[in-house]
Amino acid sequence: MAIPAEGETIQIHSYKHNGRIHRVWQETTVLKGTNNIVIGANERTLVTESDGRTWLTREPSICYFHAEHWFNIICMLRDDGVYYYCNVSSPFVYNNGSLKYIDYDLDVKVFPDMSYTLLDEDEYEDHKRQMGYPEVIDQILHRNVEKLISWIKQRRGPFAQDFIEVWTNRYEFHRLNRIRD
Repeated sequence: MAIPAEGETIQIHSYKHNGRIHRVWQETTVLKGTNNIVIGANERTLVTESDGRTWLTREPSICYFHAEHWFNIICMLRDDGVYYYCNVSSPFVYNNGSLKYIDYDLDVKVFPDMSYTLLDEDEYEDHKRQMGYPEVIDQILHRNVEKLISWIKQRRGPFAQDFIEVWTNRYEFHRLNRIRD
C-alpha cells in the first residue's frame, strides 16, 4: 500500500457499506503517514456530501486514522476546548492521493471533559438491515466501540493529553511553510 508523505495534501473519502460515496473532504495536510497510521489536519476545508451539498469545516481539526482499528477520530479545536468526533468505520486504505474508509454510522462524540455519548444507533440498525451488514462485521464494530470507549477512559491515542499539542504544532509548521512558498 502506498503511504502519504508528510506535508502532502490528500483527500478523504468516506463510503457506505454498499460502496456508494458518503462524503469527501477536499484538502487535508498529512502530518504523519505510515503503513498503519495517518494523522492529518485541515481547517475550513470544503466537504461534499453524497447528494452534492457542500459545506466548509468550521474549526481546525486533527484527524487520526488507523489501518488496524475500526474507527477514526476527528479532534476539533474549538475556543472552549477539544471536541472529538469518532466514526466507527473500516480501517483506512490509501491510494491515488485519497485516504478511504467505510463509515458504519455509529459515532461517539467526546466533550472537552472526556464525557462521551454514543450516537446514531437507530441509523446503524436501519443501514445494517438495508445494506445487509454481515454478523461478523456487526461483532467487529461493537468490539471496536468498546475499544474506543476504553481509549477515551484511559486517555490513549488522540485522547492523550499531549496529542493535540504535538500535532497542532506540526500543522502550524506546515501551514507556515506553505504560506512562505
